[in-house]
This record gives sequence, structure tokens and C-alpha cells, in this order.
Amino acid sequence: MPLIYLVLLIVPAILIFAAPLRWKVWTAVGVVGAVAVAVCAAAIGVLVDGAPLMLWQGASMAFGREIITMDRLSALFSIIISLAAVATTIYSRGYLAHYLDKKSPTHFSVHYTALVALYVSMIGVVTAAGGFCFLFCWEAMTIASFLLIIFDADKRKTVRAALSYLVMMHIGFAALLAGFALLHARTGSATFAALGDYFGGYAPLPLFALFVVGFGMKAGMFPMHTWLPEAHPAAPSHVSSIMSGVMIKTGIYGIIRVAFALPVAFEGAAVMFPAGAILLALGVITGLWGIILAAFQNDIKRLLAYSSMENVGIILIGIGAALIGKSNSNEILALCGMTGALLHTMNHSFFKSMLFFGAGNIYASTHSTSCDTFGGLAKSMPVTAILFLLATVAICALPPLNGFVSEFTIYLGLLDGISSGGEVLSSAFGLIGLSLIGGLAVLTFSKLFGTVFLGAPRTHEVVEAQEADTFSLGACAIPAAGILFVGLCPIPVFKVIAKIAAPFVPLSDRGLEWINDHALGGAMQGVMITAWLLVVIIVALYLLKRRAQRNREVRMGATWGCGFTQPTPQMQYTGESFSEGLQSIASSLTKDTGKGEAVDKNEIFPSAHEFEVKHRDKVSRLMNEWWAALLGQINRRVMRLRTGNISRYVSYALIFMLLVALLSIFNLI
Repeated sequence: MPLIYLVLLIVPAILIFAAPLRWKVWTAVGVVGAVAVAVCAAAIGVLVDGAPLMLWQGASMAFGREIITMDRLSALFSIIISLAAVATTIYSRGYLAHYLDKKSPTHFSVHYTALVALYVSMIGVVTAAGGFCFLFCWEAMTIASFLLIIFDADKRKTVRAALSYLVMMHIGFAALLAGFALLHARTGSATFAALGDYFGGYAPLPLFALFVVGFGMKAGMFPMHTWLPEAHPAAPSHVSSIMSGVMIKTGIYGIIRVAFALPVAFEGAAVMFPAGAILLALGVITGLWGIILAAFQNDIKRLLAYSSMENVGIILIGIGAALIGKSNSNEILALCGMTGALLHTMNHSFFKSMLFFGAGNIYASTHSTSCDTFGGLAKSMPVTAILFLLATVAICALPPLNGFVSEFTIYLGLLDGISSGGEVLSSAFGLIGLSLIGGLAVLTFSKLFGTVFLGAPRTHEVVEAQEADTFSLGACAIPAAGILFVGLCPIPVFKVIAKIAAPFVPLSDRGLEWINDHALGGAMQGVMITAWLLVVIIVALYLLKRRAQRNREVRMGATWGCGFTQPTPQMQYTGESFSEGLQSIASSLTKDTGKGEAVDKNEIFPSAHEFEVKHRDKVSRLMNEWWAALLGQINRRVMRLRTGNISRYVSYALIFMLLVALLSIFNLI
């Protein structure tokens, strides 16, 4: 089967390299679009019929029997990946147009080949049943995303961020390789289906922990998130979009496959409950750490990167709650947790793609992503502002958009866990954590949208900014449609996702009755009515405002300056001042560095100053510094062998040959 994947990668590469420079993007769009149509058609068939679709089975070179199949979970992830890939490839047409005269045709060929390879490998990850094919696609996904990150390889920060990402991903890959090797050694099979046999005969938690490390590294789980805030600002915006909105979810996919194969107990000791509690705690910590660090950031893309970590935390809260509910036979908690986690996985791909597309539009027009250089951008880029606002409201989980639906579903389960009396402490912990994450998200994205799009322009680049091109705006139609459809029509979406979640949390008659009556006829119906009611109120208020102002004279004047006779745009709230209160509470989480000279308190009439503060994650610095120091030490020791003495080089070769001979004699090689 890897040969088929190689063909799917080699043929598009030949087509892209052979295409003229300006047609390379359309070649990539055609390839991605054709594969997406085929994948989505198969996935929709699986969702409708319910029966898994067998794509291939046979023997592999490493882990025995291999299976490529698509069940309902794979189908959902395949659709999410395909929609994001199509939108990303279309968006790249406008974003990369500015580089046509700066990069060579080969550079573009490599970039679009890597983009197609990333899409194909992600589909391979979610359809491979485990073993060699899964690891092959996982590694292809890592290498393809690495090549996409280093598009601007002439920048030192970009190369450093890409290398950091590559090192972290291979640490995770080593954990996955060890996990699958152990699974194959114990059961004779390395597929996800063999996990049940392993967990039934051996201690489950060590292997579970190994897989959580491997998959958590890709998902950006705390404390393995350190590559996220470095890779996303370095990568082009469309690459950040597909990596943050979709690629990190392959880690979530792997965690779901492993976690729900756990038994409730092993040799009399609980297994599923502690595993669920661990994921719930990791979800709360990951979500809070991510959103607090996001609130501190003044770079748009770094802020969005930390926000991705926050949303991974929300998904893990749902998965952890589902495991806890399943372990205690609380079907409502289990179903709502799992359904909410899958819903949020889909919803996050929509609004995070839109946010990164918006950041790309801003960068393409102003060549900056620093919040403090903007202000009043909504006047220059009104369509981008509206789309960005739509995604901002969605990510804050406010009605009537899609983020509210998924988080509301998790809340339903946690509240039932408290009211049932069986999972009070764990459910209350998750509820408090989710509430804090939601409140901080509103603070963070109010800061982001306010400092960038509202107020007065701070620089001439903002005044001269132009709206994004048609392709960049048109690509936003796909995630925008997803945001609106899930938010305004949650019942059919919830019904489909609940059917996907149901096999992971087997339901009794009570659970089925709750889905059919309460969820669809009660809670979700209330959500839908509330969403449409809000839409009607907003439209009615807008029409009343227009009617009231129809005959009113509009006069332009200066904004009230709060007593200052000569207010300037620099007197507006900056991103730093907006989050200053939170920084005073959580200052111990970051290592702050300042650049420039701040205004002294004794300066009554201050002169011009430039001052920039950067908030670096302490965990990120710790995780990045050890491997950089290790590589430096290895390099220094290796360099000692380069003496320039030919006789010494000959002796190295003789020692190597002697070593090979000795190992052969003792049958060690």
C-alpha cells in the first residue's frame, strides 16, 4: 500500500514541476480538488450507510497484516481534511502571488508538491488501521509540513522554527514507533484493532501513555506544544491554516483510537477512569495555558497559534469527560463529551482556517502581523474585517455561530455528570476549566479584533492597505459556510456527529431515548431557535438604524480626546495595555524581554519612544533549549574528529572495518 501512496505523491509532483509557473497553483488545485471529491464521496457514503469501507488489505514489510479502511470516524476526519485542503490551495493563489518574482519556479514546485503530499498523507493517516502504513503516512505528513514551513528559508528564524518542529515531531514519532512495535511484539498485529487484545492481557496504562506522548506531540498538548508558537508565525498563512486547523487534529484522531480501546478495569484496578481523568486534566491545563499565553501575544499569528493549543485543550476535555462517563456508565456524559469533542474538532477547522486566512490578508497588504502597528484596518479592508469578526465570534463560542454548539454540548455532559452524583468532582473540574477558557478567549479575541480593526490607523501602511484579492476572499467561503451552517442548523449536524460518537460509547435504551427526544427535541432545538432569534434581532436593529438615519445629516468631526488637546493614534490602547491586568496575575508563566526604551514616569512631556515587549513561554524555552544544546555538543565533539590528518582518517576506516568484522563473527549483525 505505501507504493500506492508513493504513486499518489509522484504523479502530482511530475504534473506540478512540468506546469508553467503561473499554472502550478491550478495544477495543485486540480489534483487536490479531484482527490477531495473522491474522498468526500466515499466518506458521505460511509456516513449514510454506517458500514466501514474496505480500501485495501495485505502484508507490510514491518508489522505483518495491514488494513486501509474508512469507518465513520475516518469519514468525518477525511471530510474535514478535504475541505480545509481545497480552501488552503485556493487561498495560496492570492497569497503567493506576491512571491512570483522573488522565488524560482522550482521553489514553487516544491511548495505545491509538499502541499499535495500533506493532504494525501493526512488522508492516509486517518484511513490506515495502524502499523507500517500509518507510520509511513505519519512521517510523510511531517516531512511535507516541514517543507511547507521553510518556504522563506532565507530567514534565520524560519529555519530555526522548522528545525525545532522537525526535532519535536521525530521525538513523537519515536514514541509511536515504540508503541506499535510493542503492540506487534505482544499480539502479532500492529493495528488499532489489536489494542483490545493487548489491553486485555497486559498493563494498559504504559502503552497508553506512550501513544499519548506520540500523538500529543502532534496535537500541541501541554507541555509538548513548544513547536506551535514558533512554526506558525514562520510558515506562510495558508500553511499555518491547514497545520493548525487540520493537521494537529490527526493527533486527536490517534488519541481517540487508543483511548476508547481501553478496558474499564484490568485485574481489578480501574483503567478507563484514570485515563479519562488524565486527559481531562491535560485538557484543562492545555486550554488554560494556551489561552493565557495567547492573551499576552501581540503578534497575530503567535496569538492564533497559542489559541490552537487552547482549542486542543477543549477537545481533550470532551474526550476525557467521555471516558469518565463511559467508565461509570453515565451515557449522557459519555455521549455529550465525545460528540462535543468531535464537533469542536470540525468547528475549530472552520474558524481557525478563517482566522489564519484573515491574518494572511493583513500581512499581504501591510507586511506586518504586529497588533500594535494597526488600528482602523476595517476601513481599508472591510470584507476581511467582517470575515475575521465572524471567525472571532465563533472561536469565542458565542451564539449564533458554530463554536457555541460544540462547547454547549460538552457543558451539557458535564452538568449531567454533576447532577447525576457519580462524577461530581471530575465534572466540576472540567466545567470550571472550560468556563475559564471561554472567558479568557473573549478577552483575547476582543483584544485582537479591537486593536487591529477598530480605532484609528497607527501607521501609513494601514491607511494605504488594500482589500485582499478575489481568490483569498473566495477561499474563505468554505469555512464561512461551515461556521454559519453548524451554528444556525445544529440539529442535523448534531445528529450525524452523535451517530459517529455512539459506537465509542455504547448506548442503552436510555441513551438512545435521550438522543432522539431530549437532544434533538430539547437542547439542540433551543440552540437553533436562539440562534435564529439572534439573527432576526440583529437584522431588525440594523434595519431600524438605517431607517432612523435615513434623513439625518451626517457630520464628520474629531473623536473626543479625553481632555487632550492634541490626541494621536499612539494614545490608543495597544495589545500590551489591553492584557496588562491578566499579565499581572500570570506573569510567572512567561519570560519577558523588552526592546527599546520605555517612557519614564518622570517625563511630563515625553519625547518619541519605541518600545516592544515579547512574552516567551517558559516551558517553550526549556523544551527548545535542551535539544539545541545537545545538538551543539554533538557537533563540537564530531568536529574534533576533523583533524585534516589523512592517516587518522585511514585509521577511522580501519577501526570501522574491524568493528564490522567482530560483530559478524559473534553474529550480532
